[in-house]
Amino acid sequence: MKFSVQWLREWVNPDISIETLSKQLTMAGLEVDAELPVAAQFSGVVVGEVLTVGSHPEADKLQICTVNVGEAEPLQIVCGAKNVHVGMLVPTACVGAVLPGNFKIKKAKLRGVPSMGMLCSEQEIGLADSADGLMPLPADAPVGTNIRDYLQLDDVMLELGLTPNRSDCLSIAGIAREVGVLNRCELTAVAAVTVEPTIAEQFPINISATEACPRYLGRVIKGINPKAATPMWMQERLRRSGVRSISAVVDVTNYVMLELGQPMHAFDLNKLSGGIDVRFASSEEQVKLLNDETIKLTSNTLVIADQNGPLALAGIMGGNDSAVEDETVDLFLESAFFDPDVIAGKARSFGLHTDSSHRFERGVDYELPRRAMERATLLLKEIVAGDVGPITEVVNEAQLPRRVPVTLRATRLKRLLGVELAKDDVSEILTRLGMKAEYSANDEWCAVAPSFRFDISLEADLIEELARIFGYDNIPSIPPVARLQINAASETEVTPQRIRQLFIDRDYQEAITYSFVDEEQQLLLNPNASAIKLANPISAEMSVMRSTLWTGLLQALSYNQNRQQKRIRFFEIGVRFCGELSERKEEKVISGVVCGNQSAEQWGEKAREVDFFDLKADVEALLALAVRQKFSFNAEVHSALHPGQSAVIRDERGMLCGYLGLLHPEITKKLALEGNIFLFEISYGAIANRALPIFHELSKFPAVRRDIAVIVDESVSSQSISDCVESTAGGLLQELQLFDVYQGKGVDSGRKSIAIGLTLQEFSRTLTDSEIDGVIVGVLSSLNENLGATLRE
Repeated sequence: MKFSVQWLREWVNPDISIETLSKQLTMAGLEVDAELPVAAQFSGVVVGEVLTVGSHPEADKLQICTVNVGEAEPLQIVCGAKNVHVGMLVPTACVGAVLPGNFKIKKAKLRGVPSMGMLCSEQEIGLADSADGLMPLPADAPVGTNIRDYLQLDDVMLELGLTPNRSDCLSIAGIAREVGVLNRCELTAVAAVTVEPTIAEQFPINISATEACPRYLGRVIKGINPKAATPMWMQERLRRSGVRSISAVVDVTNYVMLELGQPMHAFDLNKLSGGIDVRFASSEEQVKLLNDETIKLTSNTLVIADQNGPLALAGIMGGNDSAVEDETVDLFLESAFFDPDVIAGKARSFGLHTDSSHRFERGVDYELPRRAMERATLLLKEIVAGDVGPITEVVNEAQLPRRVPVTLRATRLKRLLGVELAKDDVSEILTRLGMKAEYSANDEWCAVAPSFRFDISLEADLIEELARIFGYDNIPSIPPVARLQINAASETEVTPQRIRQLFIDRDYQEAITYSFVDEEQQLLLNPNASAIKLANPISAEMSVMRSTLWTGLLQALSYNQNRQQKRIRFFEIGVRFCGELSERKEEKVISGVVCGNQSAEQWGEKAREVDFFDLKADVEALLALAVRQKFSFNAEVHSALHPGQSAVIRDERGMLCGYLGLLHPEITKKLALEGNIFLFEISYGAIANRALPIFHELSKFPAVRRDIAVIVDESVSSQSISDCVESTAGGLLQELQLFDVYQGKGVDSGRKSIAIGLTLQEFSRTLTDSEIDGVIVGVLSSLNENLGATLRE
């Protein structure tokens, strides 16, 4: 919302500077986004009267003018504008004047003819970005007057960034009301003058969509002067509000909208037939708008129509076929209230945004249409004349908004603000804001919001109003007083901070991805999970809730690969969503993705691409946080992972804890990723708690290590060998270490040699050779019986 401070001060004029006014408005919730002069800086320009216009002897496009600027002798000025004529009043820059851009006017000769100044257009004095000719001034402009004084250009334009709930401030009247409340000043509003009809003619009005338009007013004005020009003062106020002057009739409707906040529209009466009907369009209808765009209407689009079809989009934009033109002499003027819920979003659905739609979709005062109609009629009578008919109003009171009384408790007010406001001040503020407020003996106010406020329905709304008018700066800053207690940290809990630190120590970076993901990508990774779809997604790429964190991590990996990052190591702690929306399951998981080299580039070690076992080592380090818990890794197929390089993780009870492995090559190709990409995902609950470490006294007796190599089938996993050895060796086994895997000469095809070291120790004595040999024989026998292993000679 742009407006002139000078215009505002005609309504309310507190004794404060523009800087103070800007701060007041901002602190009251009407943020001032810009504070700009209404015209560029210039000097030495006065009102000049063209006395004569003659041809230039040496140039067909130049003319020699004599101009009266209020001095003893008229000035001779050479001008190239086509619209210059005798009797024209025009801004005239005299010798010594300085125009915007520090352009200085000097005595000059144009094609041999002396020129003592310059006749100016709006562009040349900084009032417009472009101009087709000289700027004509009204016939009553006093010759010789400084143009800055005449046009009152020593003014400032403020631009407010209003929040959607403050549609009541989309007008000078609304802003003035706020300034008056903030400074306890009385308003000097424009007088509400009733224009008496001079003719009896009316145009029929019917409202078929009464819920969408509970109030519609129309008035016939006949015999206007279509050639009448918009007064300079009105043009200037429109310009300073960011609205272009078009014609006298259109300018008046725009002016009333800016002044009072009521969008209006004028139809050419002679282009209407039958009567006005406010209704919803049918799906096959279309309308050509004022911007020459023809749009196809939908069944939920509210239109202003006559018997021939739609004339305008209600509350958005008028139609071209019924528009006021240069030859229009008879008008039908409309002023209405449209339900904000009906107008909201309609303009955007057609690719439009207008001043009218901006106001109606936020809410316009439903008591304002008649006052605006009278104001517009009065201005039209003064500018274009004409005969005025009576106002025709159709209203459905039952469909108009209802204002419900809101109770404000003094105790609640003090509790939320932290300061006690005087009861008289509370009543005064609420009253000045246009509310009907009554104080009762039980320390409560009953307030009813005015018709121009659509954002007050709760007690908290009233408290917010009181806080901003009282002034946030006036509320004392009192630090909260509370007893703080440090809760004991659980020794059995594995915290997210500990997990993060572990991965950071292992050269990972934490990623935080969206919970909303692309449905197609998620189906690639987790086709068996039922996706929870969003009712109103931000985009197609964020249409479902994630059932695995891999979707977001792979998108992050792709983003980095596309920016020449080759070595990527991400982890994330987050929630995945499964099941139906009403019975969804939210599970916290830890996920990760790695690709590229195992180590950062260096000189001391040869570069090696990360593999399955590097990732497994990272996962084992994570699982090791769960002290005294055992986990097993077993080969198992997962739809998103390579069938030969994937494993399932289970705890000692056999419960599923997670998966890890190489991303399936087909998925890698479909997602346009590069290289081998390894993933893991583990349930947070699997490691969230750990057993407390228990101290065991160290044995004073020596430990013995025996190494054995056994030959097993290629399909036998190291996990199964370890399980078999541990169950056979019993309590004497202190450590089991796999240290070699061999396939080649001396080992049959389809078989492999596994070398393991067994460290044996007894707490109370030294083990004898026979005891050690017995354990080793038992281990070899168990490996042979369970896994078909043979001792390698």
